[in-house]
Amino acid sequence: MVASNRLKLGLLLLVPFVSAATESATATSSEAAVPTVVIPSSAGSSLATKSSALPSSPSLSILVPSTSVAASSVAVPSTNISSSASATSVSGPVSSVAPTTTVTPSSAPSTLATQSTVPLSSFTFSPFPTPSQGPVAGVYPATDPTSPPPVNSPLIPDFSPAWAAAYAKAKAKISNFTLDEKISIATGVGWENGRCVGNIPGIEPFDGRGWPGLCLEDSPLGVRDTDYVTSFPTGVNAAATFNRRLIRLRGIAMGNEHVGKGVNVALGPMMNMGRIAQGGRNWEGFGADPFLTGEAAYETILGMQASGVQACAKHLVNNEQEHKRTQSTSDVDDRTQHEIYTHPFLKSVMAGVASMMCSYNLVNGTYACENDKVMNDIVKREYGFQGYIMSDWQATHSTLSVVTGLDMTMPGDIVFKSGTTYFGSNLTDYVQNGTIPESRVDDMATRILAGWYFLHQDAPSYPKVNFDAFLPDNEATNDRVDVQDDHYKIVREIGAASTVLLKNVDNALPLDKPRSIVLIGSDAGPGKIGPNQFGDQGGQDGVLAMGWGSGTANFTYLITPLDAIQQRARKDRTSVSWFLDDFNLARAGNIAIRKDAALVFINSDSGEDYITVDGNEGDRKNLTAWHGGDKLVAAVAAQNKNTIVIVHSVGPLIIEPWIDHPNVTAVLWAGVPGQEAGNSITDVLYGNWNPSGRLPYTIAKQASDYPAQLVLGGGPNDILTIPYTEGLEIDYRHFDAKNITPRFEFGFGLSYTTFAYSNLKIAGVKNSDNTEANLISAWEAGKATPIAQGSSTALWLHRPVYSITFNVKNTGSVYGGEIPQLYLNMPASSGEPPSILKGFTNVEVSPGETKSVTINLSRYDLSIWDSVAQGWRKPAGTIKFTVGASSRDGRLHGQIPGSSHS
Repeated sequence: MVASNRLKLGLLLLVPFVSAATESATATSSEAAVPTVVIPSSAGSSLATKSSALPSSPSLSILVPSTSVAASSVAVPSTNISSSASATSVSGPVSSVAPTTTVTPSSAPSTLATQSTVPLSSFTFSPFPTPSQGPVAGVYPATDPTSPPPVNSPLIPDFSPAWAAAYAKAKAKISNFTLDEKISIATGVGWENGRCVGNIPGIEPFDGRGWPGLCLEDSPLGVRDTDYVTSFPTGVNAAATFNRRLIRLRGIAMGNEHVGKGVNVALGPMMNMGRIAQGGRNWEGFGADPFLTGEAAYETILGMQASGVQACAKHLVNNEQEHKRTQSTSDVDDRTQHEIYTHPFLKSVMAGVASMMCSYNLVNGTYACENDKVMNDIVKREYGFQGYIMSDWQATHSTLSVVTGLDMTMPGDIVFKSGTTYFGSNLTDYVQNGTIPESRVDDMATRILAGWYFLHQDAPSYPKVNFDAFLPDNEATNDRVDVQDDHYKIVREIGAASTVLLKNVDNALPLDKPRSIVLIGSDAGPGKIGPNQFGDQGGQDGVLAMGWGSGTANFTYLITPLDAIQQRARKDRTSVSWFLDDFNLARAGNIAIRKDAALVFINSDSGEDYITVDGNEGDRKNLTAWHGGDKLVAAVAAQNKNTIVIVHSVGPLIIEPWIDHPNVTAVLWAGVPGQEAGNSITDVLYGNWNPSGRLPYTIAKQASDYPAQLVLGGGPNDILTIPYTEGLEIDYRHFDAKNITPRFEFGFGLSYTTFAYSNLKIAGVKNSDNTEANLISAWEAGKATPIAQGSSTALWLHRPVYSITFNVKNTGSVYGGEIPQLYLNMPASSGEPPSILKGFTNVEVSPGETKSVTINLSRYDLSIWDSVAQGWRKPAGTIKFTVGASSRDGRLHGQIPGSSHS
């Protein structure tokens, strides 16, 4: 039993089940293409309260338990934790995490599940201790979040001193607050009762004993629901760059825009895994590999918080499909959970993230926002997270979620505009009747205020909220502040750097002053009435630059391929034609005749489940191109021998109908690149940017080749079971393990030049400070890391232990960037897939030039999760590694020294 956050439980309390609707949504109907916004009666209120838990108008009424605990009727699901690893003491039986299984996945509807419950009683609470590791000069420097280490630095930032200072200020602040005031810090004001999608009320006087509250605002690609902002490339495009510098710059720019609009908490990045190729929100995240996702989350958070906004790591955890996301249980074994799905959250904690958001779904039978194992044991104990966990919008299911780790309820009401809340006065009653100790409320308020202090948002210069998410046309509450700066430059660069060259026969690309070209397909041009034709982008017309849902932003402008290519063609005196009809195949083919190049633009869209587009309820119905794209390509290729296909897609497509057509000479995979979509693709088409993007997921030959499928079925009141039976074999790991040949593998991408790898060396990294020598020796002997506070984020586990160097030479004729990737090949006895990504970098090389490249590995990188010992251990046997250009293009091979202990 861990000596930390001990909660002693006894009397049976039952917590009512409430079905959530959608995160930051503006409509609850899945049939509506355009969300409906209901104007609140108190729009533009200051949200300030003097001593109440919620604003006085409009107020939230309370679903209260009686002041006698025994008379209450409140329900709590099982905590689903192993007693050996728990941060919670439970009197009575407790379910363990799901065991590891290897079952062939089925595309048929899953069996239905029931929600578990466990007996509970009054609780005692003591705060989690702070991890004890102090700063180490030159390795683990004390770091303020506004001044993170440089990109690609081997330094690991130590945010502990900054957190300690923030905690001291927060504790001093709440020492003068009443119980109701402390609870108000954790309770949103309710949907549409403030100017942001989420609002925490202030306590007056703001500049004295009180504080101004918080504005929480979407999205992971820009500031949602306002104007004069940048629509950045999506998360999946940022990941496709495999370029930490660009990912960091994107985070900095997004953070600057949120701060400029007066936002305290930017609701991103999103880091759920692309487990299912059809997953509706995959484009918000960073692809289908945990290491890539973790590195992208890390750099994004460092960038955002360097700008002064609080980042929010979401959605914790296993929210990988939209269908029945509020009524499905993701059943995941403990090892898979640690090695795949919670790894990005671990990296987020190491980046100093201020907040996290728990997800809608159940995890192993318990709602994520009530899951003690996930929130208390993994995040707050094992990772040593010092920030706060908020619910997804309407994902709070009980007052007792406070006990299992939830710190803030959003948007405050149980369901939108219900006027009821599980926190607020309800939580006050639970404290006053002895069910929940006030010390836990103090902990919640301290964590939330510490995040505010941690990012220095108490500074008088921090901007006030200057927009109104729900009343964008109200001049009284919208100051029209322009926060775009020159961020279009980073948007354009990432758009180009994330474009993946999949095929290029006889150097069809780059274009070299063609006499005539034609652009074919609606994706080449604009929508009929501009880029914001559909609310929350819940529709598809014109070039696709982002998906739909709460993870979007309004376009201030959108450059189409037609715009940019025409401008470029003028320089070459090229004749440009276009045909933007996707369905008149005969004319599309005919207009391509005798053109030097026919550029066919196709796309595929997806989003969040509160909007259904053409029968796609968030998740995609299939993996075929929209608008008959496959037939369009075939029609054009039948008439033009230089057909170049450009794909704007939220995720993988099955492109077998045309990829081997002899007249399809080149394919560019452009993803969903943001507002500079046209300029970015033009830069690549004409060679101003030599393509360096890599696939952040696998493109299969058939949908059934993927290891996991979308689980459908379930009635209105059913809880659907989603078994993660593929375990560690997600995406390319499955293709490798099952010897399935993909069309294009993870990490694949061509260039206009070629590269050669050579001179592989590996050397140990010596630690002069001798930090935690006993733990290192135990790990070397194959023992698991001990169960302790911050055990999974400990310095000794993550500092570089091996340095792998090699040379990359540009053997072609043009300047270009290469993305070397390092994959570990664990011993078969470890139970790991054949290859797992554990390192990557980018290197830019001139023709004939050779550059030395270094990739470091840590003990954590070389570890597997031991579910019995509940720690990370070095596997027995020889650990090998491969360095190359993709998951299947190995160029150099080596072995980790001393990796053959038994």
